[in-house]
Amino acid sequence: MNFAQRVQQHFSDSIAAKTQSMQVLAQPITQAGQYIAQCLNQQGKVLSCGNGGSASDAQHFTAELANRFEIERPSLAAIALTTNISTLTSIANDYEYNQIFAKQVQGLGQAGDALLAISTSGNSENVIEAIQVAQQKQITVIALTGRDGGKIGQMLGKNDIELRVAHDVTARIQEVHILIIHCLCDIIDHTLYPPK
Repeated sequence: MNFAQRVQQHFSDSIAAKTQSMQVLAQPITQAGQYIAQCLNQQGKVLSCGNGGSASDAQHFTAELANRFEIERPSLAAIALTTNISTLTSIANDYEYNQIFAKQVQGLGQAGDALLAISTSGNSENVIEAIQVAQQKQITVIALTGRDGGKIGQMLGKNDIELRVAHDVTARIQEVHILIIHCLCDIIDHTLYPPK
């Protein structure tokens, strides 16, 4: 097996997925980034959630906001709902696993906040539950999905924004998701702290 050739194919496939997504998502990403910046500017916060690699992406996004992305600026209000193991395990134990994010959105979220909900399939039940609570609380949902958007793509409201990577390979979807997150961070930084 020629592994160097396989590596080159992974690179080519990733580039193709990003190029395809760029055409479709440039405007929705801009809209989402500007909404999050507006939310933060009005003393709102951003909650984020996902499972597995998407949990890592949620934490990555939060780190870029709470610390810094590429410019020096004050910390921004962002909370990853994936990180507090005591909270996650108590909710999963006392209620059910599907509630691990929803109960946190119920307790931490307020109208005017934003929820970054990440699911490569669009069918993660615990992310769906979190979205439902967010919608009840008038929290705008920015959904990073893949494939056909799954159940999440069908349940979003008119004020929510779906950033769907229409690809069938999870690795390619995740690679585009992290680029989307970096684009959001760049828009947020330059909206809130434009270069002088």
